Amino acid sequence: MELKKIIVCFLVAIFLTSCSTAKPKTPLQPDVSDIASFIQLNQKPERKNMVASWYGPGFHGKLTASGEVYDMYSFSAAHKTLPFGTILCVKNQFSGRAAAITINDRGPFIDGRDLDLSYKAAERLGIVHPGTSKVKVSILGRDMRYVKYIRLSGTVDSGPYTVQVAAFIDAEKAVRLKKSLELEYKAVYLKPAEIKGTQVYRVRVGKFGNKSSAIDLAKTLAQVGYNTLITKYDS
Repeated sequence: MELKKIIVCFLVAIFLTSCSTAKPKTPLQPDVSDIASFIQLNQKPERKNMVASWYGPGFHGKLTASGEVYDMYSFSAAHKTLPFGTILCVKNQFSGRAAAITINDRGPFIDGRDLDLSYKAAERLGIVHPGTSKVKVSILGRDMRYVKYIRLSGTVDSGPYTVQVAAFIDAEKAVRLKKSLELEYKAVYLKPAEIKGTQVYRVRVGKFGNKSSAIDLAKTLAQVGYNTLITKYDS
């Protein structure tokens, strides 16, 4: 019976999300006709108590840590460590309202908060006006389309090595991604560079004397949902 309730929660939230006409269309939306292709439902999913907040207009249209464009009218959320594409059933402990949401960003960056919901998800759960609420969270599964591949720079023939996650022209985006990565990883740094007269900011993690260690970190980052490039470390 509990499994049926969770499936209903998941399907209802997908239906509500598909009715949104807001653009850009994010995050990746599950195909209801082919749920088994990317999601495994646990027979007894673990429930956790969390504190949820929400973020909206100030970030609408900007890139999330997963590389998707944030759409405040989608059913998405930020979490500090859960892999991108993780699908949660979130229930407001006070209102009893529930929704299925997809993790596609990092945060919240305020102590005592566990989830940062999109405006649409917060509205559905009745959290917009109070701002925060205690919620019960169950992991339904994961959309495996968020898993990325690792790449190796063709110019690297010897160490030391580093793992590049992204490169931005906008310094603010680079700083935001660095802050997101620092929730989980050490030695995250920005490497400014000029390419054909354009200033770019590369977001990188770690310094490794051997390629295998760099590959191990790159695999971990890619599995979580980050783009990765193993390249030469330069100070």
